[in-house]
Amino acid sequence: MLRRALTSAAAALRQRHSCHALVARRSSSSSSSSGSTAVNSIILRSLKDHYLEVSKMTPPPKISPPSPFTVVKGALDGNGPVLERTHGNEEIRISVMRLANIIPGGGDENDEDDINQLFVHVDISKPGQKESLHFLCGLYPDALGIHSVSLRTRDDTGFLEASNKYGGPVFQDIDERTRDAFHSYIEERGISESLFPFLQAWLYVKDHRNLMRWFRTIGTFINEGKGASATHA
Repeated sequence: MLRRALTSAAAALRQRHSCHALVARRSSSSSSSSGSTAVNSIILRSLKDHYLEVSKMTPPPKISPPSPFTVVKGALDGNGPVLERTHGNEEIRISVMRLANIIPGGGDENDEDDINQLFVHVDISKPGQKESLHFLCGLYPDALGIHSVSLRTRDDTGFLEASNKYGGPVFQDIDERTRDAFHSYIEERGISESLFPFLQAWLYVKDHRNLMRWFRTIGTFINEGKGASATHA
């Protein structure tokens, strides 16, 4: 499983980093340029090893998003919306993240439940309106639950701005009839557990891509001026 492989690679890197930190401290105490070169070599060698290891991982099977959703162009390279669609005169965009992205340390790397719990931001906008209807939802393989409903303001580029306005009541404090109506509202727009397989696979690919980029760019920076990056295959 790609998620496990990525976690294993990251854990191995942390373990090696702990050992290499000792080497770096010892070298710095000698104020020796040769010591600095040795530390750089250790880091570059470790980065290259991990880069090659991660590059050989088998990605999950390619999954298409449920129709009529389409993938937002450039989504893998940014932190914005992943999926988009129209519903009548509405534009609907979906962003996704894991628990650890909302609450640092909130996800346990060894907890299988963590990879089966996603959070999606659903943004529903209408022509001529500066504010969008925003839903924060918990997404699971077999269910979707609404955490909050609020209005968000869009800036001139279309991105949502952080709102200082009242964000609405705690969703569970709303009467059951209204809660059910909100669930029906987003279900009519295709927001359901059917999105889970694609969004989970998409996050795996994004994690893999980000990890590869991290090994490559850190190695390039350390090796700057001394030839091509040692992390390139």
